[in-house]
Amino acid sequence: MTAARNRQILLASRPTGEPTPDNFRLAEADVPEPGPGQMLLRTVYLSLDPYMRGRMDAGPSYAEPVGVGAVMEGGAVGEVVKSNLPQYRPGDIAVARTGWQEFALSDGTGVQKVDPALGPISYALGVLGMPGLTAYTGLLNIGQPKPGETLVVAAASGAVGSVVGQIGRIKGCRVVGIAGGERKCRYATEELGFDECLDHRQPGLDKRLKAACPKGIDIYFENVGGAVFEAVLPLLNTFARVPVCGLIAHYNDADLPAGPNRVPLLMRSVLVKRLTVRGFIVGDFAAQYPDFLRDVGGWLREGRVKYREDVTDGLENAPDELIGLLRGENFGKKVIRVGPDPTRG
Repeated sequence: MTAARNRQILLASRPTGEPTPDNFRLAEADVPEPGPGQMLLRTVYLSLDPYMRGRMDAGPSYAEPVGVGAVMEGGAVGEVVKSNLPQYRPGDIAVARTGWQEFALSDGTGVQKVDPALGPISYALGVLGMPGLTAYTGLLNIGQPKPGETLVVAAASGAVGSVVGQIGRIKGCRVVGIAGGERKCRYATEELGFDECLDHRQPGLDKRLKAACPKGIDIYFENVGGAVFEAVLPLLNTFARVPVCGLIAHYNDADLPAGPNRVPLLMRSVLVKRLTVRGFIVGDFAAQYPDFLRDVGGWLREGRVKYREDVTDGLENAPDELIGLLRGENFGKKVIRVGPDPTRG
């Protein structure tokens, strides 16, 4: 049985700078009925990710923005309620981009079944999903880690950064994380096995990072930008690689930051040190999903990769939690539990 109404979070207005609760609106609609070639999914877990801030803007990006009045964009793990697709049956678990709502229709495009035997089904939104695939493909394809190299990871305790650092250790790198707060840094070193982790909120990051990387930096996995990148840039070695995954420090910027033009400094470093600086999105390496699931799934089972979730109950709490995520208030992969998990008693 489905609920009489479908609760949804809509984009009420486009933010200027940091989003506020007024940019979102809780609405209700009828639960849709699947037509031919469709299935109805009930959302169990909703993923919150930094990229969502960019989808709230109208400007050009690598994906279409969310329309004002439309359901917020997002990936979710859901249970199939009804199906007119031969490959899906009621009770199946699947991950799909169904957005911030309790029920959604899908024609199966871009949907992947979730095997509950691999771990909690919410992991399909994190370590065994888009963030994990982002970490795996970005580090291995662009970072190209080699034993003995120094890897620096921004947002080290987050959904992507935590996996990047652990894979770096598996590949034989010295791994230095950067995170916001002593608690997150302790987690990175004591639980995840990072060699060091620096709190970017404490003064003197540039000097502390230089001390932590006496041989310079061979790979910098960029999730943040801002002052963290400024501390990293002078320490990059010749032929260093910089996978650019995110720039969370700038997502709420309404204008270019004031101050001197640092582009010439950056470009001189790129030229003189022959740096590889490459932006990417997870879809660039979608074909590697089976390899990722085999490798990271195996490392997870073996205990070589560890994972932490930050779970909040209730779809209505998603706006406040996204705002907090953009401020760095989450600890681990941010997930909203929207409805009952059928795989748990």
